[in-house]
Amino acid sequence: MSKGNDIKRIGVFTSGGDAPGMNAAVRAVVRTASYHNLHVYGIACGYEGMIEGNITRLETKDVSNIIHRGGTILRTARSAEFRTPEGRLHAYENIVAHDIDGLIAIGGNGTFTGAKFFGEEFGIPIIGIPGTIDNDLYGSDYTIGFDTAVNTAIEAVDRIRDTADSHSRLFFVEVMGRDSGYIALKAGIGSGSGKIFMPEIHTSAEDLFKALKKAKKRKKLFSLMIVAEGNKSGGAQALSELVQEKFPEYEPRVTIIGHLQRGGAPTCMDRVLASRLGFHAVEGLLRGEKAAMCGVVNNKIRFTSFEDAITKSKPMNKDLLRMAEILAM
Repeated sequence: MSKGNDIKRIGVFTSGGDAPGMNAAVRAVVRTASYHNLHVYGIACGYEGMIEGNITRLETKDVSNIIHRGGTILRTARSAEFRTPEGRLHAYENIVAHDIDGLIAIGGNGTFTGAKFFGEEFGIPIIGIPGTIDNDLYGSDYTIGFDTAVNTAIEAVDRIRDTADSHSRLFFVEVMGRDSGYIALKAGIGSGSGKIFMPEIHTSAEDLFKALKKAKKRKKLFSLMIVAEGNKSGGAQALSELVQEKFPEYEPRVTIIGHLQRGGAPTCMDRVLASRLGFHAVEGLLRGEKAAMCGVVNNKIRFTSFEDAITKSKPMNKDLLRMAEILAM
């Protein structure tokens, strides 16, 4: 396949779970490529569309008026067939049929795992753009969609707070994040929750009971507990049942925000982040970068190998964790 300055045609696709800001990234890829006189092809429905040959030429007009839109105009899907050698071969044949020299993959862990195998098997240069609300990829301080998801979660918690206050109730609010607690941590701090439960930090039932006893002693009228969906001690419903058994006087309520966090218009931060990453992904591809994710670390663009991005764990900010614990007292 082509190297750096030999690239004339690139394909772009979104894969896995959608994230607010993906459209802004697609827009940046198409417009940056156009500036460099490259042809761009949009691959619909991720790897599934690649296998089916669902590939269309994109012009700058095709990405007008999409920077503010949630979801992805290219649509997304998960592909079981792409996990097989035969499926990847079909995908490659369609890439060759369209004379595509390089790819830009927008997605998360699963997307980059597929990109890693695909690049190794067929030698096609691929750059990844981290698009996932979970913010769980090593090599980028933030991923596209994370800021919007946190703001959506906080808006929901603020509304729940009104009811919790009015009825002097205990609420367990479950947020998304898969095996990552980043949304829970930021939403917990931003909403002033009484306790944050996330996969990275083990919190036992006894820790929860101590927090409730402390709140009771302070005559706190209501409590909000933020729970990451991947919490090892159980989800919001399981924790609620533990409290009901231990403290019959409580009437805990459970709210699972769910897929609301994936939708809606991206925040300014996500739009700017997506635009930066889309721009630098194209320029990185032209410089000869490949098998790497384009991310932002300390506000600077950095390319991290797919291997590191998907296998290395992203450390939690210990200062934020300590602060969250102290402010919740």
